Amino acid sequence: MGKKCIILCSLLLSLVLSGCGTQTTPEIIMPDEPMQSSVNSTQQTEPETEKAGQQQTSGKNYKVYLITMDLTDSYWKSIDDGCQQAINELGNITYKWIGPDAHDDAQQSACVDEAVADNADAILIAANSAEGVNDSLKKAEEAGCKIVYVDSAASYDCVTALATDNVEAGRTAAETMKTALQEKGITSGTIGVMGVTEDTASCVARETGFREAFEGTGFTLADTVYMRDDAANVKNAVKDGLAADYVGFFGTNEGTTVNIGEAVKEAGAESTVIGFDTSDAVLSLVSEGIIYATMQQNPAVMGHDGVTIAIQSLEGSYTDTNTKTDTGVTVITKDSM
Repeated sequence: MGKKCIILCSLLLSLVLSGCGTQTTPEIIMPDEPMQSSVNSTQQTEPETEKAGQQQTSGKNYKVYLITMDLTDSYWKSIDDGCQQAINELGNITYKWIGPDAHDDAQQSACVDEAVADNADAILIAANSAEGVNDSLKKAEEAGCKIVYVDSAASYDCVTALATDNVEAGRTAAETMKTALQEKGITSGTIGVMGVTEDTASCVARETGFREAFEGTGFTLADTVYMRDDAANVKNAVKDGLAADYVGFFGTNEGTTVNIGEAVKEAGAESTVIGFDTSDAVLSLVSEGIIYATMQQNPAVMGHDGVTIAIQSLEGSYTDTNTKTDTGVTVITKDSM
């Protein structure tokens, strides 16, 4: 199994498109092997900065679809931004971004089927679950479609999977929390942990790394409270945690992070909040000092490099399969903004 992938840059935010749709919970599957940080250096002779502006060597027109878990999260828009950057660089690509109205395997499968019916050459997909879209992905592969995972992979074979190593990212979040608490002279106490659902594997992996990093310390990590599409679950848990003198809170994704920050702000309290992702709402709370730090993923890199590798695979210059790339996190604090 090969392991090399291209990493180029940028992170943008904004708007929302529309797509296929109804409802279930996502399970974001991360690769079970160590992830590599880099494309195809053995198959790519010139630097990526030179390669980026070139047309496909064959001059053929390709059709590429991006299919995300929904169309409402600015995180998916950032992946779309990265895709469009690569398309502008490469040319000769018809591109469409679609997705369900909510996290739902059946709806996402319908989106894959739609792309196949439209004769897509490549599909970039943030899979809802490990198995839920595999039948449709199998049909896509049988139709000659290249499959690239961005952010979250199903268990079906692919060209490559570009995502955050979530366990390591969770450890980074924990070390950031430790540093912030030590700066306040806090060496023990209870920390609240907020997740999305028990099945949201990316967030579970982040929590795993976070909890592992606190083993053997004087801190106690409370049982995870799951949001489950209801912001009140998180906000009520934060209020209860503040009343119980929790020293900090950890949010495993954008939604939990925003709701923790808003609950702390509404309570007029001070706490050490560490979260994930960089929506406008999260960054606003960081700039206000309500959230101490957030882990910035690199969704634009996932989109950009996902499209680039998909086209290389179609052109035959990228011949590896099932490669994995950790696109990393950056710690964003008020001071670093």
